[in-house]
Amino acid sequence: MSTLTTHHFLFTAQVTSMLEVDDQSGAALRGNLFEAVWGRFCTNKVSPSCAACPLHAMCPVSALVAPLREENERGRDIPRPYIILPPLGQARRYQPGDTLIFGLTLFGSIVQLLPYIMLSLKTLEAKGLGRKLPENRSQRGKFIIQQIESYQPFTGKRHVLYEAGIPQVEVPTITVNAADVAARAAELSTDKITVHYLTPTRITYKEKPLYHAAFQPFIQRLLERLISLEQSYGTTNETDLVQCRKELIEQASSISCIEDTITWTGAHSYSSRQKQLTSISGITGKATFAGDIAPFRELLVWGELIHVGKNTVKGNGWYTLEN
Repeated sequence: MSTLTTHHFLFTAQVTSMLEVDDQSGAALRGNLFEAVWGRFCTNKVSPSCAACPLHAMCPVSALVAPLREENERGRDIPRPYIILPPLGQARRYQPGDTLIFGLTLFGSIVQLLPYIMLSLKTLEAKGLGRKLPENRSQRGKFIIQQIESYQPFTGKRHVLYEAGIPQVEVPTITVNAADVAARAAELSTDKITVHYLTPTRITYKEKPLYHAAFQPFIQRLLERLISLEQSYGTTNETDLVQCRKELIEQASSISCIEDTITWTGAHSYSSRQKQLTSISGITGKATFAGDIAPFRELLVWGELIHVGKNTVKGNGWYTLEN
C-alpha cells in the first residue's frame, strides 16, 4: 500500500484589474507562485540557482519550488512537491469583479511548508498574473485572494482555511491517502475505463512524444511518477510498486484503446530562466480503454491526484476517470 498522501487546496480570487490568461494558464500560475515564494523568503538572491546555493538543504524555497536531494539515485533533482490545477477552458479575459479559481496540490510532508505559501499571498497578489495589457498601463492583471479551502477531490468535502480580512489561518485537516484511493478505485469498472485528458498530457515513448492515446506508455510514465513521489515525499523509501512495476507494464500491453476523441493541443510557456518559450503541448480529449483493467484501477486513481507526463507542475497531465 502506498505511503504517499496528497493535500488539495482551492484558491478563490476576485479580479481587481483587467486580467487576461492563455487557455493553458497553469504555467503563468506556477511562475506567479515561484516568484512570490522566492521573492518573500529567498535569503540568497545573488545565487544563480537553488542548486548553486549552499543553503538549499535547509531552505523552504528550494524544498517547494526547486527540490534537490543529494542521495537521490537518479541524480540531484527530484519531482516538484506540488502541482497547479489551472482554470479549465479557452483563453479568456477577466473583468474587474470576476472570480478566478485555481487549485494547488501538495505531496506528503511538504504540506508542513504551507505556511510559507500563506505568508506569500500578498506578494502573489502584487506580482499580478497573465498578459501585460495596455488597459493596465502594460502591467499584468491584479487579483485579491478571497478564500482558500482544503478539499477532498473524490467526495467534495471542503474546509475553509483562509478568508481575506481574517488574520487567523486554519490548519488543513483533509488528506487523501491510499485507503481513499482504494475506495475510489473499487467503484471503477474492471473491463473498461475512459480517461478524460483535461489539460495537455505529454507522454514520451522511445524519447518521442505520443500524439495518440496508448495505454502501456501511459501506465509506464504513471508508475515512474508515483514511485518517484513516494520515494521523495512518502513516509518510506520502500514501495511495493517497484516490485510489481515490470509485471504491470507487461500486463498493460494487452489493454486496447477502443474509442477516442484525442487531439494534439499546442501550447507554450515562457521561461524567465532560459529566456525562451518552452513547449507545454500534449494530447487532450477522451480515450476509452478495454481489457483487464482491474490491476490498474488504483494506479489510475493515483494519477487523478498526481497527474502524469511532462510539465505537471504547470498544470499539464490532469485527467479524470469515467466508467
